Amino acid sequence: MMLKVRLQVQNVEKPLYRGTFHCFQSIIKQESAFGLYKGIGSPMMGLTFINALVFGVQGNTLRALGKDTPLNQFLAGSAAGAIQCIICCPMELAKTRMQLQGTGEYKLKTKNYKNSLDCLIKIYRKEGLRGINRGMVSTFIRETPSFGFYFLTYDCMTRYLGCEAEDSYVIPKLLFSGGMSGIVSWLSTYPVDVIKSRLQADGVGGVTQYNGILDCVRKSYHEEGWRVFTRGLTSTLLRAFPVNAATFATVTVFLMYMRSEDNLRECEPGPVIQQPSSL
Repeated sequence: MMLKVRLQVQNVEKPLYRGTFHCFQSIIKQESAFGLYKGIGSPMMGLTFINALVFGVQGNTLRALGKDTPLNQFLAGSAAGAIQCIICCPMELAKTRMQLQGTGEYKLKTKNYKNSLDCLIKIYRKEGLRGINRGMVSTFIRETPSFGFYFLTYDCMTRYLGCEAEDSYVIPKLLFSGGMSGIVSWLSTYPVDVIKSRLQADGVGGVTQYNGILDCVRKSYHEEGWRVFTRGLTSTLLRAFPVNAATFATVTVFLMYMRSEDNLRECEPGPVIQQPSSL
């Protein structure tokens, strides 16, 4: 995501990068291969918990809605996306600030932040909770429908491809379904992600450019045209397919395994143990 953020927020009057590949080359040349992993501490801290939260909320919401329909898949996914914003927003704020540190108009002789946690602590001390949650509204607008399309696409793809546990090609089918879900999810709300990145990067160099979401949209469009809302899209999609393919396939295979284990236990003879009603 380093390439995405750099391309989304670069100054149009003095652009540092001509495109995805040039951005990749420049980071390697100027900051070494380690530069590609700036801000990785923030996702590493929260990614596991976010995935557990997202899949847990989606599953429970779908069960609460009763029927497994396309609309309910979208609603359950949207609910999961909305709730995880609480963790996602501060995490992405730290990641964005770390990734921009020491580049272009954000270049300083000394580094402001040592790591992602230090970044969040310093933002909190300076700006309070409001600073930690900078970009929360745009994150909510992005994540809510995005996760709806995410789970809806996966459900439709797996049904269409016939992903059954006994199918010898189930893993490739799951990988393809997950990858396509990630692409559709990003395409559905990508312009909002551009705005979110710009709002979270705003003020890093000491000058605040935007007064809010609408002001950011207006100024960005006025200065750069409609293409501004697709900045960094190529690198995002290149990453989205393999990452989400692996995520969905892993979760689905794990659930298949757990369900098969439960079925085997139910078939085994033995005393029936009455579980407490709270479980």
